[in-house]
Amino acid sequence: MSGFLERLAAHSAAALVFAALGASSAFAGDDDPLIVGRQLFVLAYAAAETGAPLPSLEDPAELRGYPLYPYLERARLIRALGKIKGPGPLPVDDDARAFLAAHAGEPVAPDLRRAWLRSLAARAEWSTFAEQYSAAVADARLRCQWLQARIELGHTNNLEADVAEQWLTPQRLPPDCEQAFDWLRARNGLGDALVEQRVRLLLANGQTDFARTVARGLAPPRAAAYARWADMLDKPTASLDAALADAERATELDGAPLAAGWRKLARSNSSNALERYDRMLAVLGRDSPAAARYTLVLALGLAWDRRGTEALELFDAVPANMFDDYAREWQTRAALWAGDWGQVRRSIAAMSGDARGSARWRYWNARAAAALDDEAAANEIYEALLPTDNFYAANAAARLGRPAVPHPARLEQHPAEIEALGARPAFVRARELKLCGLRGPAFREWQAAFDALTEAERTQAVALAASWQWHDVSVAMATQQRVFFDYELLYPRPYDAEVAAAAGLASLDAPLLYGMIRQESLFRSDAVSAAGAVGLAQLLPATAVRTARAWQHPEPGTVDLFDPAMNIKLGAWHMRDLTDRFDRQTVVALAAYNAGESAAERWLPQDNMDADVWIENIPYNETREYVQRVLWHGIVFAWLESGAPQRVDGWIAEVAPLRPIRQASSDGG
Repeated sequence: MSGFLERLAAHSAAALVFAALGASSAFAGDDDPLIVGRQLFVLAYAAAETGAPLPSLEDPAELRGYPLYPYLERARLIRALGKIKGPGPLPVDDDARAFLAAHAGEPVAPDLRRAWLRSLAARAEWSTFAEQYSAAVADARLRCQWLQARIELGHTNNLEADVAEQWLTPQRLPPDCEQAFDWLRARNGLGDALVEQRVRLLLANGQTDFARTVARGLAPPRAAAYARWADMLDKPTASLDAALADAERATELDGAPLAAGWRKLARSNSSNALERYDRMLAVLGRDSPAAARYTLVLALGLAWDRRGTEALELFDAVPANMFDDYAREWQTRAALWAGDWGQVRRSIAAMSGDARGSARWRYWNARAAAALDDEAAANEIYEALLPTDNFYAANAAARLGRPAVPHPARLEQHPAEIEALGARPAFVRARELKLCGLRGPAFREWQAAFDALTEAERTQAVALAASWQWHDVSVAMATQQRVFFDYELLYPRPYDAEVAAAAGLASLDAPLLYGMIRQESLFRSDAVSAAGAVGLAQLLPATAVRTARAWQHPEPGTVDLFDPAMNIKLGAWHMRDLTDRFDRQTVVALAAYNAGESAAERWLPQDNMDADVWIENIPYNETREYVQRVLWHGIVFAWLESGAPQRVDGWIAEVAPLRPIRQASSDGG
């Protein structure tokens, strides 16, 4: 929250009214009937969130009648609950109970219920806690507090099973869970079998350190075996060498540690795994079913590392009944990298009907047919792909020597129905929450309202969100409703001026830059990823600072990155830097933008390779799809801007290794 809002929140109720009535709205036009209530709400909500003191005056009528007034009441109740220090039932408990009864089933209620439950647990008010507990709002801490409440109240029916279920969680749990686990131990209900189950779940989830800790509750030989399993995941090369030199070590815990270490090594360092492959087969028995499973794991690792010929040799040694579609897809990619078009055809033919019928594998079937001199079959498939409107359809057009042409199909909109939906209380609340900057609650209100609609109403609600310029919601809901071809709706252009300016400064193609923004953030200027990437172009703050320095621009702070113009400009400059870094190869630069420069460089071929083959073999699913989708988005944005079919001849060009940097001679020549 800004210091400005914090200062305003400390004003008196009379001052808040004056500010609301006297200021022009930042949210809507002067004819907006909710403008005063909205401004009052923003200021009062800021005061409730920060705990700023206000005189004990009644809220003005404009605020009490505002659709979001329950959210203000909730914020005040949560604040009051957070201030409670001592034990005992309090008047705020009655207020919380009354609020939840009045708003049962509404999106405004769960946050208060969670806050109240936390307060009740802190005060050991277990009877009220048990009465108000709802699994629908509970996190791990609240679930454990619910178990504690039942222990304290003597409600032990089925309690052992419920505590055991909580115990079997694949990550570390909060300290609040220990009392329930101690209760189960005291009844001999937390035996070695449950401990081993928990350890295995933790190991499967990569929680190796905590798995070692939990395993210490077992007998020393068993604990040591699980510690070695954890070592297999942390240090697979050394641990596998130790196991391969010791038959007893290789087979302990039914061979599960050995299999886990082999999977980890094949994925992280296929060369090291390949060096140990013959020794592994000697331990397993070359003709055993286990040997075939280990062979498939290594084949996949080699395919991910783009070692196509070696991967194909191992895939050939795996019985057909051990393949699923995932393995067949990577066998196909290995064949593409190796240029074995016959194997491409055979691998696709062995996929399930659903996989084989996807645009992806139909396209590669056509490419294989063309490579094997069956041009008629290839062209027939290319023609059939054109209306699917995606990366593969555009590639098919390029293979046919034609421009790519999207096939729009507008969603039929009914203005009267859209207006009626927008007037429903739940949608009014969703819009007001969005306008007030409360995006999380806004989406929860929207989703609850959307879920209650008929299918016909839902398609009109998509148009309603678009009319509010709530682009991330309208696009997501359109996709959910299988609205794939209304390009005006799916490809809004809310930042035309900023994109044009940034593209000009960086000498980038503006439609491609728009495509990146769409894929990165779905036009959310306030987007923040789990990794800390910020804004429309999803820049890490460190990357933004480095880019600004390189372009001799003042360094941005994190707050600056939420400004659309600044964020788009820095994103364009960063993409330009990557394009130059990778010899103007746009597809490689896009991969680097998503996965990092070192990953993109690692993926480059040793010799020139068709761009579509290179993209298909990007080992990160997210990055592969990112490159493909951004390229297609760029086509759509360019088509929307110009109305003209888009030539994508560059899509069937080649990706090349980086050119060596020429060293200047000693005389400067």
